[in-house]
Amino acid sequence: MTSGNPAKALIAFTVPMVCGNLFQQLYNIVDSIIVGKFVGEDALAAVGASTAITMLFVMVANGTGIGCSIIISNLFGAQDIRRMKSAISTALWSILAVSAVMSLLGLGINQWIMHLIGTPKNIFDDAAAYMRIYFMGFVFLFLYNAFSAIFNALGDSKKPLLFLFFSSVLNIALDLLTVVHFGMGVRGVAWATLIAQASSAVLSFFFLLRKLRHMPCEPFARFDRALLKRMVIVAIPTVLQQSIVSVGMLLVQSVVNRFGSSFLAGYTAAIKLDSIAIVPMVAVGNAASTYVAQNLGAGRLDRIKHGYRICLAMAVGIALFIAVLMQLAGGTMIRWFLDKDSSARAIEVGTSYLRIVSGFYFVMGTMNVSCGILRGAADMKWFLAGSLVNLTVRVVLSYVLADVTSGYVIMWANPVGWGICLLIVVARYFQGGWKKKYLPSSEYAGAAGTA
Repeated sequence: MTSGNPAKALIAFTVPMVCGNLFQQLYNIVDSIIVGKFVGEDALAAVGASTAITMLFVMVANGTGIGCSIIISNLFGAQDIRRMKSAISTALWSILAVSAVMSLLGLGINQWIMHLIGTPKNIFDDAAAYMRIYFMGFVFLFLYNAFSAIFNALGDSKKPLLFLFFSSVLNIALDLLTVVHFGMGVRGVAWATLIAQASSAVLSFFFLLRKLRHMPCEPFARFDRALLKRMVIVAIPTVLQQSIVSVGMLLVQSVVNRFGSSFLAGYTAAIKLDSIAIVPMVAVGNAASTYVAQNLGAGRLDRIKHGYRICLAMAVGIALFIAVLMQLAGGTMIRWFLDKDSSARAIEVGTSYLRIVSGFYFVMGTMNVSCGILRGAADMKWFLAGSLVNLTVRVVLSYVLADVTSGYVIMWANPVGWGICLLIVVARYFQGGWKKKYLPSSEYAGAAGTA
């Protein structure tokens, strides 16, 4: 992405990434549809009660991968293959260790977390079982996200799409087998997701090895502390930003739980659709990060302004299309998740959420692209500041006004948070300070040893 027409490069890179991320979200959305249709409203609510927690860890995994990929993109753009391979090896060993520790921690505090967010008693056991199995697959979740981020950093967004297509089909088949045929309910969809993620991680690993073998270089360090330090500097704010989104969801989830399982079921269905609807805008933001990092590594600062405009146009165009779809067919899509005996309240809550939030997707898309520019330039303080303000606004509004609005303030809190975050990051972009934050690869990569 450091030469040629920026529009062609960004579109060719982003389209497979969007499709890949959509397939990843398909895991959760298929789980919910099958559970809601074949088990019932309470089972859907049980999956929904754990959504905020699972999304927190998905975002941590995603943020870790993105943070590492910024450094890998920069080294790839500079054609420093030896240190790039060292960065990849260092990132994978570190992520493997961290994910194993987090898996054990999650298994230990599983039920405590479910109590903490006020999970309704009638769905508590199923929700806790779903989370327990989910924690068991942490290593695969983290490694798969790392592999995808590395492929993207190398400018190859097609491989992750192929792996996700395979795992999505496998996930659907296993969902139907475990839930419909074996009657395993919520536990069945949890096992199906774990097996599908593990399959994707293993496939990604072997294809990445093959790709790297075609990039000859001098012997490189399998673990480089200097590179790890730099990746941590970029990854931690990215993880925090990604986590902030999910922490906000987790805190809001405890508010949602106050209003009973019907409200929770409708909210869960809407969140599942919302999560898949925003995927293209998030992908465009991630593409912007890779584009900026590679061009800064290649010393092509002149290409960034053009790339920013292209990404904004892509994000806004996608947002408007999805918003129209949600406005026209939101109610129908909510019914996909619920059986014929589900309450009218669940359908009404889900439909209202989609109609309100989708009207502001263009704000969310613009925010993601602008954040992606700052993240790609490693301007992490301003990037993180916007995310913190976003979280604070959403949580405060939800807690203060939930009771007086019967929970409906939750549907307006997201757009307000997006808008304020957007103002912060756009102001920083035009102020130009992010250009000075960038650190050339030669300054952060220490002399790599050999192994």
